Amino acid sequence: MAGGAKKPVNIFRLKNLGEPKEIFNWRLWFAVTSFGLMGAARGIDEGLISGAFNSKDFQRYIDYSSYSKVEQTNIKANVSAMVQIGSVGGALFAFIVCDRIGRIWATRQLCLLWILGIAIFMGNNGSLGAVYAGRFIAGLGVGQTVVVAPVYLAEISPASIRGLCTCVFTGFVYLGVYFCQPVSSWPTSQIMAAKSIWATIHTRDGQEVPTSLHIIFAGLIFILSFLQYESPRYLVKRGQQEKALVNLARVRGLPVDHEYVVHELNAIQTAHQTEMEATMGSGPLGVIKETFLIPSNLYRLYLALTAQILSQWSGAGSITVYATDLFKLLGITGSNENLLVTAIFGIVKLTAAILCALFLVDVIGRKRALLLGITLQAISMIYIAGFLTAVPEIGTVDGYKVPANKKGASEGAIAMIYVSGFGWALGWNSMQYLLTAELFPLRIRALATSLAMTLHFANQYGNSRAVPNMLLPAADGGISPKGTFWFFGVVTLIGGLWVWFSVPETAGRSLESMDQLFALPWYRIGLHGNKDADERDLVINEKMEAMEAQGTTQHVERQDVASRV
Repeated sequence: MAGGAKKPVNIFRLKNLGEPKEIFNWRLWFAVTSFGLMGAARGIDEGLISGAFNSKDFQRYIDYSSYSKVEQTNIKANVSAMVQIGSVGGALFAFIVCDRIGRIWATRQLCLLWILGIAIFMGNNGSLGAVYAGRFIAGLGVGQTVVVAPVYLAEISPASIRGLCTCVFTGFVYLGVYFCQPVSSWPTSQIMAAKSIWATIHTRDGQEVPTSLHIIFAGLIFILSFLQYESPRYLVKRGQQEKALVNLARVRGLPVDHEYVVHELNAIQTAHQTEMEATMGSGPLGVIKETFLIPSNLYRLYLALTAQILSQWSGAGSITVYATDLFKLLGITGSNENLLVTAIFGIVKLTAAILCALFLVDVIGRKRALLLGITLQAISMIYIAGFLTAVPEIGTVDGYKVPANKKGASEGAIAMIYVSGFGWALGWNSMQYLLTAELFPLRIRALATSLAMTLHFANQYGNSRAVPNMLLPAADGGISPKGTFWFFGVVTLIGGLWVWFSVPETAGRSLESMDQLFALPWYRIGLHGNKDADERDLVINEKMEAMEAQGTTQHVERQDVASRV
């Protein structure tokens, strides 16, 4: 607090106070929904671009047939990947924006970049360069969403439901994909035959109205940002203590002098002051030094970055991108059948994400939910790899079809695709955002999250470009379908072992008490960090309660804060 000597504050006292029912109010859920919507940015692009490119009208629009076969392959890959390339820069740029102008204004500027890019993409006259430029600029906006939204959601959420609130972002990724996919993927001829409403709104390139969903969502998020309050933790970081108190009281639905609000604000201030006292310099250079030169921060960065590598190369993300091709590989024939099983695949992942958010991530904890998802994913990858090993001709011999006596095993492999999607949504895909957003101290949170999400998009891009080549027969430079799935299975198993030995449990802890998990030597944190942190919490609680029993420290502090508002 401003003025006077800083009194000792028990940053773990909130556990003892309990959580008043008022903190689970409409303002909190409105903020969670408003920022969770940013998850749809990636989902919309993934749901629309494949269908847009397969549209004959769109191909005529960019004169696709005038290019050679090799050029066509490169154009398709580049158009699809350009948002991911832009997102690498957007994710890296996000930490500067978040720390300089705040979470709310960062949201507004990313929405404007997103809209500008899509406008260029839609408004050009068939220029391939403009298509690339538009999608790259849109990517600069989309790439920031995976930093800004999870950071804001983690910072405003009560500790007991922080997992749920942050996983809303993941849920909207799936909603974006599977709300948009039917719009772009259904063949135009079938839509016309059915006289669907979409047949009346497809324009000259066949995709302008579906693609405008980007602008609709970006515009909605932009408008909703004016109805939200800046993160109290960001305001504390900027020295705006009174405004931080007011915003915290609003989002908690409690008076500014309520004991819970005052204790939470005091915990934020105390943790930030401790970070400032341990700082290794001011400005961006000081933040970078803190990130890489303080051992506990470096270990957290190691967790966030390794999680991105292991999750992206575990294969489930590739299955999402190439679901149509993989279902065809395993025996699903016909466009309608393939579209149906792909749509069901999306529903399975959305259901898993909802189950994880509502019943698992805050109940059984992050680590258990992650290990459960990885286990399901590993089982499915190993089964599919075993099936493809038993029938090695699949994907390597042109025109080869699954024999009748292998039909049951083929159906089992198809079922395992669904299991892998369920495990992915339950584990890695939810945790890669949640853990990254909640692990880091306030001063370096935006930078560390940006670094992790930059690696996320770089790996996603590399993975999406590599997998088609990996699936090729060895004679053509690939490792064959069976080799690809054995690779995924091995990476998934390595990921499970890494989580078991390296990742501590973060559920139920306030962001300010997260430091306690990283007090042990690095090789003991994953297995013993939680027990050690609980013991440290107990000692601190006893000491602070003894100090409070000797006077009226907390009462005076509460009155001091309230009198300034």
